[in-house]
Amino acid sequence: MSEWINIALPKGRLGEKVYKRFAAAGFECPEVLDDTRKLIFENTEKKLRYFWVKPSDVAIYVERGAADVGVAGKDILLEYRPEIFELLDLDLGKCRMAVAAKKGFRDDPERTLRVATKFPHIAGEYYRKLGRDIDIIKLNGSIELAPILGLSDVIVDIVETGTTLLENDLEPIQTVVPISARLIANRSGFQFKYQEIQAIVNGLQQQLEETK
Repeated sequence: MSEWINIALPKGRLGEKVYKRFAAAGFECPEVLDDTRKLIFENTEKKLRYFWVKPSDVAIYVERGAADVGVAGKDILLEYRPEIFELLDLDLGKCRMAVAAKKGFRDDPERTLRVATKFPHIAGEYYRKLGRDIDIIKLNGSIELAPILGLSDVIVDIVETGTTLLENDLEPIQTVVPISARLIANRSGFQFKYQEIQAIVNGLQQQLEETK
């Protein structure tokens, strides 16, 4: 590689899985997985610079050019709509955005539907396409409480196994959109460092094909 490539990884288990994919594709930096408080790791030979950031911040680092590429969930991309290029579905962190409600819930189309969510843009767009009149209640945590306490009729949230819903007498009733981790790139960086970034895309694509 002739240019340094800055790569933003999401902190946590997903980020570790993502890094292992990068490493297997030939873009390793062994220090990344060390038990350390360091946030930035470099492979000077391959001119790779990795750093860990909060998952919801990856797209900001990439959009603003602090990172050339990064890995972000499709939920973040749909909700915040950053000005980036989405290059590849990594087939990791798979889950879904879903509508959930108390068991036995029946929607009354004559009433405004109260929707609690951390994702007002995704929820709003989903119901707009359905032509449904809604009242969005933006919450930041414990979304499942909203229908239980009568704050909302339904919730729109990420569902992985559905266990949390079931334990709280809720159930998913509609899938809004499937979610997975996506490789994204800064728009100008993609043009100026096209060869380097495309090499990463090709390497990860090959990894994907080999693991299927």
